[in-house]
Amino acid sequence: MDDALRVSAILLVNGEEKRVTFRYADILLDILRYQLGLTGAKPGCLNGDCGACTVNINGVAQKSCLTLAVEAIGKDILTIEGLNAPIQGAFVDHFAFQCGFCTPGFIMNCHSLLKHRKNPSNQEITKWLESNICRCTGYMEIENAVKSALHLEKNNE
Repeated sequence: MDDALRVSAILLVNGEEKRVTFRYADILLDILRYQLGLTGAKPGCLNGDCGACTVNINGVAQKSCLTLAVEAIGKDILTIEGLNAPIQGAFVDHFAFQCGFCTPGFIMNCHSLLKHRKNPSNQEITKWLESNICRCTGYMEIENAVKSALHLEKNNE
């Protein structure tokens, strides 16, 4: 491939600077998975419908299959591998997963929800979760995990 079509850049991923090289058309999901070995974000639908590839960019849940790698330069990228938050334990405690394929995306989305909404209503939680799809289990367990993590975060403040 022509080197003129490639970008060499440093991405801030999970608090660490990572040097990567990519084409202008490459998506962030591929860089995370195939160059950095961070496989928590999953290639599900690859068109933004399922949310399996969700990461947090500057604190906002974003689908990495819809984000060009070049757009992530200079931004703070957080993947499931770098997350250490109450929502992770809440998913385990409330059996909010089954096969686990969609779980990292849901957790990253829920983490963003809890950071942006200190006291979300049941309707807000339900609406927020609409951006992710799970084919194996119901959403009740996931909603219960969010409510539990919300309670844990309030107690830690």
